[in-house]
Amino acid sequence: MAEIGKLEQPKSPMPPQHQPKPGIEAELEPRPNYMAPFYKGAEKLKDKVALITGGDSGIGRAVAVLFAREGADVAFTYLKEEQRDADETVQAIEAEGQRAFALEADLTDPKVCREVVKRTVDEFGKLDVLVNNAAFQQHQDDLKDVSDEQWDRTFKTNIYAYFHMAKAALSHLRKGSAIVNTGSITGLEGSKGLLDYASTKGAIHAFTKSLAQNLVEKGIRVNCVAPGPVWTPLNPSDKPAAEVAKFGADTPMKRPAQPEEIAPAYVYFASEIDSSYVTGEVLTLLGGETTAG
Repeated sequence: MAEIGKLEQPKSPMPPQHQPKPGIEAELEPRPNYMAPFYKGAEKLKDKVALITGGDSGIGRAVAVLFAREGADVAFTYLKEEQRDADETVQAIEAEGQRAFALEADLTDPKVCREVVKRTVDEFGKLDVLVNNAAFQQHQDDLKDVSDEQWDRTFKTNIYAYFHMAKAALSHLRKGSAIVNTGSITGLEGSKGLLDYASTKGAIHAFTKSLAQNLVEKGIRVNCVAPGPVWTPLNPSDKPAAEVAKFGADTPMKRPAQPEEIAPAYVYFASEIDSSYVTGEVLTLLGGETTAG
């Protein structure tokens, strides 16, 4: 186990494993840590309403839990195949004393993006924080193996949906609201085997900075969290089992991050108390790497 202060987290190598897409967190070994037991809420998001795409598992689930611990009611999207994980996330949000609203949704359709925002506002009466987080990832080592269909799906999920969600949310967001996007180290450094995914993440970083400039006069802040390797279903559902075992071992901390270690950055960006003077930033969380970009 890796130990830093009070925290102990699983250290590489992880058990070799593979899952079909989209991957189910309940079947990962070890289970990702998302409860952040040492994190104490301080009502930073009291009476707020947040909408998180891809909130059923991984980083999205950990963000949902901490948002709820900070006093927010949380809506989140998930895919039909992820119902089992979505049910657990609902229970985790409610265990924090907040309301949860799970929305099955394929965000590659702009109409669905608009419907998700509408249903969230209908359910909770408002929207204060949008977290664009849902992603599709498929390794291909050779350019010729990246099909047109894969390229389109990756872009429609990872960047088109961010645009359509932000556009739909804008009429409901007010001064003091926030949009937080999920980027990636691959969007800064590139990735040989993730040509389409890395390209979308680079687009997300530019989208964040551009949208921040566009909305600053409205008092709406836009920021981005760009992690390195994180132990979520995204990777075991993409890589061969042997590669999953080595996931994150090449970081200075010799392990992938756990979702609970990434989620506080989203609280920081969502909370006007913490980051009222911060917009257009891309925050890297890389386990000791210091040369991103």
